[in-house]
Amino acid sequence: MVGFKNRYMVMEVFLDPNKDLSADDPIIITQFNLSKAVKDSILSNFGECGLASSTNSFQVKYVNPLTKLCIFRTSKEDYQKVWAAVTLVRTIGNCPVVFNLLDLSGSIKACKTAALKCDEMKFEQYKLSAADRLPADAHQRMQNFLEKIKHLEH
Repeated sequence: MVGFKNRYMVMEVFLDPNKDLSADDPIIITQFNLSKAVKDSILSNFGECGLASSTNSFQVKYVNPLTKLCIFRTSKEDYQKVWAAVTLVRTIGNCPVVFNLLDLSGSIKACKTAALKCDEMKFEQYKLSAADRLPADAHQRMQNFLEKIKHLEH
């Protein structure tokens, strides 16, 4: 008997590139608003049948609002539909967004490795771009997010 096969997508979220970088982000990326945006996209592009077949396995496993990195889990059969729906998401709330797929894997272990590497590199970029505006608790928050990745399970 073969177990249930999943696909994991490590994605980065780009918020509106026309916004002033010194301004605070207009929206905080959360599991709830990412999940809602993707499910709404599946519904509008693939209909109710497409939504029903893909929501059984779809889950937002991880979100880092500092580095705008997220991990989606979906079934092997529906990952292309979910991937297509994610690329068709244009807004979260009232904020324009664009998604970029960084890694696609069939195991949570490979996904965790890729996500850790990407998150660490993106945090270094974040520190350089924020410079003197870096919040005092940013390092501790980032360590908490990295621990979340390390403890991801099915």
